[in-house]
Amino acid sequence: MQRAIGNTDLRVFPIGLGAMPLSIANRPDEAQARAVIGAALEAGVNLIDSADCYCLNDGDYGHSERLISAVLRERGGEVLVSTKGGVVRPGGEWWADGRPEHLREACERSLRNLGVETIDLYYLHAPDPAVVFEDSVGELTRLREAGKIRHIGLSNVNAVHLERALAITPVAAVQNRCNLLDREDLRNQLVGFCARHGVGYVAYAPVGGHNGHQRLCECETLKAVADRHGCGVHGIALAWLLSRGEHLVAIPGASRPESIRASVAAATIELSGDDLAQLASIPEWV
Repeated sequence: MQRAIGNTDLRVFPIGLGAMPLSIANRPDEAQARAVIGAALEAGVNLIDSADCYCLNDGDYGHSERLISAVLRERGGEVLVSTKGGVVRPGGEWWADGRPEHLREACERSLRNLGVETIDLYYLHAPDPAVVFEDSVGELTRLREAGKIRHIGLSNVNAVHLERALAITPVAAVQNRCNLLDREDLRNQLVGFCARHGVGYVAYAPVGGHNGHQRLCECETLKAVADRHGCGVHGIALAWLLSRGEHLVAIPGASRPESIRASVAAATIELSGDDLAQLASIPEWV
């Protein structure tokens, strides 16, 4: 059931853990956060996604990475921890910073937080409109050449960004928002573009994110499909997403152990043609 991330040797369970809810505002206490990561590992998850800016503010950088590292040191096991640089949190806000010097500093800090010499998958968190995109990507290639990272990823990008990056360097994965209510990357063919170019697609907010997950619960069509399979609506939403391509991996967030356990179970759901036809009729939330 393992899936490859792009044209790399990285193979992961199709559902990973998005660690952002464990470190931003309204995060659980440390004991519960550790329990969530532990539950994910026990359920078979071997991809945990983080970022240096998953924290409360600019005085809390690296909270997510340090938390994950601490749990993995205790539990051991082969786990891919992907992380990102290129977003800053002044006063708790979110701003892109794709300057090469910032990316190098952020990567060095992530290496220390994670306690590793090389990060297997490191993403540019978002394009910075104030910085030439190729300059940001170019710094990631230099970090790879220096042995700081093994594979380059891009987050919050479009097909034009990906084409420009591919002209410079191989890209292992794109990490973008995609779910049953937000199918933009399916409509604009970015998911298909990734498949054709050997780039993995990692979907964040795969059950709607902070606002959309509740709307999924209110969708009668989705409830009907879930009832047929004897599971929750979020499980069907994840199964639908995984059916979009073998190069696709989902990283739902979780702040409770039972949430990530339920998400992992979705990997075994097989949707029929009738199921997929019904789900295709659900309007997007735009």
